[in-house]
Amino acid sequence: MRSYQIQAAGAAPELIETDLPEPGDGQVRVAIRACGLNFADLLMQRGTYQDTPAPPFTLGMETAGIVDKVGTNVTHLKPGDRIAVYSGQGGLADFGVFDAERAIALPETMSFEDAAAIQIAYGTSHIALEHRARLRPGENLLVTGAAGGVGLTAVEVGKLMGATVIAQARGADKLAVARAAGADHLIDADEDLRERVRALGGADVVYDAIGGDVFKAAFRATNPEGRLLPIGFAGGEVPQIPANHLLVKNLTVIGVYIGGYLTFRPEVVRNSFETLFRWHGKGRIKPHISHVLPLDRVAEGMGLLKERKSTGKVVITP
Repeated sequence: MRSYQIQAAGAAPELIETDLPEPGDGQVRVAIRACGLNFADLLMQRGTYQDTPAPPFTLGMETAGIVDKVGTNVTHLKPGDRIAVYSGQGGLADFGVFDAERAIALPETMSFEDAAAIQIAYGTSHIALEHRARLRPGENLLVTGAAGGVGLTAVEVGKLMGATVIAQARGADKLAVARAAGADHLIDADEDLRERVRALGGADVVYDAIGGDVFKAAFRATNPEGRLLPIGFAGGEVPQIPANHLLVKNLTVIGVYIGGYLTFRPEVVRNSFETLFRWHGKGRIKPHISHVLPLDRVAEGMGLLKERKSTGKVVITP
């Protein structure tokens, strides 16, 4: 089988031939049909992601496919079952072995590509906005990087939750994608973010995937008692938050890391995925997938993320 693998620390990933893995106790082997790419995959290649596995390991955090073989003590899954797995690694391959407890059955109406695109991006946004920020109908939600993999889902989920969505992205094409997802107001990355948001009534909740100066501007446009969600740092700079300003405006900065819930409250992730899969079945959400590429073009897909040439998700189909 083929596997897109990092074999040593600091080494570039390679598509190599490996042995077919065998599932152990409590595990399943999956014939992978789709794997979503994430910015975290790029960080893992640099060794800077908080959960980078020790090499050698196969990249690919969110997968969907068909159960090929089950290990011992697995009773709720059988060969032929269609499942999604938030695996954290191992998805960019023809086959993968994963813990059975992380698998979620796929509705017959959901494609493998959609299943691979929903988990991390929609899961992060849903948990951030519903479970952590407690976004309320009628509030102003500012989403930065609103045409990216997670930002676009925040626009969609925020609108479903009844918020007025202010979307910031770079260029008319990306802003059009955000509008199609439900954004009420659009701000180009070249505009003065603080002044534009304040003119729209300020932000009650900020969902920021960029960091750096963008976060600083959003911070200054946040209303008293607002909540800020630093989701990612695609701009490269982790913002430093002035605690005295938090005090004066009664602001709350809320950390959100979906992978962390798998270790201390996995039911939060499972409940979120089940909600999202129901929404998908009812046509309330539809992943925006800008590129679908075969496994032998995964490096090209990573390049699209790195150069910010994709919108929504890039999905690899082994």
